Amino acid sequence: MTELNENVNKMPLIGDMAPAFTAVTTQGEINFPEDYKGKWVILFSHPADFTPVCTTEFMTFGSMMDEFKEMNTELVGLSVDSLYSHIAWLRKIQDIEWKDLKNIEVKFPLIEDIRMEVAKKYGMIQPSSSNTQAVRAVFIIDPEGKIRTILYYPLSTGRNFDEIKRIVQALQTADKEACATPADWRPGDDVIVPTAGSCGVAKERMENQSEDQYCLDWFLCFRKVK
Repeated sequence: MTELNENVNKMPLIGDMAPAFTAVTTQGEINFPEDYKGKWVILFSHPADFTPVCTTEFMTFGSMMDEFKEMNTELVGLSVDSLYSHIAWLRKIQDIEWKDLKNIEVKFPLIEDIRMEVAKKYGMIQPSSSNTQAVRAVFIIDPEGKIRTILYYPLSTGRNFDEIKRIVQALQTADKEACATPADWRPGDDVIVPTAGSCGVAKERMENQSEDQYCLDWFLCFRKVK
């Protein structure tokens, strides 16, 4: 029973503090998440260097790095390949032209995780998929080091980077405005007012609607974000 438990890669959950680690990366050593305190972080894993889907993903992330920085968000990648493999692959990526992307220089850190120590801490190694490769995982971590979103993709499917960016924007808006965001929300759209705590409060809210706040029913109220 002890041996079985040791082989299980427990995945941290939404709301947990991000597991801490120190690692060597293509941008030097990092102490995670301590080095990123006060910033949002997208920590993501890929199965292997020099693979087609991963190459398109890194070209996309590399091209969006400035967009994320404007949102106070840093990118950190990981695979179980060596640092030398990472460096050679990232250099090769600069020579590839795909869609409207070319001369992409990946400047965010890519973690060397040969022993799979970090990947196991985050449940990125899933035996039913592969014992030697990390799955396509995405962890969005807030400035306090808390995990706010977890996404997993199969080996064959590239990630939707517009959605990853939208999630960060939605989380930041929800924190700032003390609200929730509806389906398909985009920056500039109306947000959802948290459900009233009692029937009396709900009724009062329905009766006192304004230009900035309106209700479709007692449990579904929206307001505009200025």
